[in-house]
Amino acid sequence: MKTVSENTCFGGVQGVYTHTSETCVCDMTFGLFLPEEATYGPVPVLWYLSGLTCTHENAVVKAGAQGWAAEQGIALIFPDTSPRGEDVADDEAYDLGKGAGFYVNATQDPWKPHFRMWDYIADELPALVAEHFALDMDRQAITGHSMGGHGALTLAMGLSGRFVSASAFAPIAHPTDSDWGRKQLGAYLGDDVSTWQPHDSTLLMRDKGFDGPVLIDQGANDQFLDLLKPEALAEAMAARRQDGSFRMQKGYDHSYFFVSTFMEDHVGFHAEALHA
Repeated sequence: MKTVSENTCFGGVQGVYTHTSETCVCDMTFGLFLPEEATYGPVPVLWYLSGLTCTHENAVVKAGAQGWAAEQGIALIFPDTSPRGEDVADDEAYDLGKGAGFYVNATQDPWKPHFRMWDYIADELPALVAEHFALDMDRQAITGHSMGGHGALTLAMGLSGRFVSASAFAPIAHPTDSDWGRKQLGAYLGDDVSTWQPHDSTLLMRDKGFDGPVLIDQGANDQFLDLLKPEALAEAMAARRQDGSFRMQKGYDHSYFFVSTFMEDHVGFHAEALHA
């Protein structure tokens, strides 16, 4: 692992690091904010998964999460959204290939050699950061935006017992029934729709739910509402009587202006569960 940068931030350190990933078979970059408390011992962890076209940097710079995490004594991990490099397959479209890993393990060519983002987020990156930083991996929570909200919710429900709380900003909520989902899941996983179902938060919510609290914020003026299908997830949460809240935020769109506005709420929500 190599240090790209480290900057003092709200009394802690915002770092950016690279490492050679055995899972994705390329060099990967991630951001990590450590609050001042990490100087004295392990701190709880909040994962932030980003959306289509993003790298780690978008949320590091735009989400405004570090100040709230510093107040709560929580570390933030900002992974990349896909493998990178000259040998990594890509597509001319912005919503497939680099920047669009969709947090799945691809089984189809040309994607399968590198696009293993589920295993990267679930296994390899947690092991790496646990080895090198003062993190309490027994206390983890997860959030994300758009495609990252999809990833956060599916990982939370798919890795039972891993995360104490889960939240999302404008998640791709029902990808098996959306053009933001059918295209990517078909490309990465093939035509067998049964292999898509573990990566659909609405279907997972209907089937099993999450064994902790859930918070969803959705902008009512989101330009991608028809692709996100938030109403399907809201209905599934209500039908399961899921412990959590679904909030439609009047006037807000899909941007980081929306995310940063409600970031304090989300960090506080996770802090309550992480410090319980």
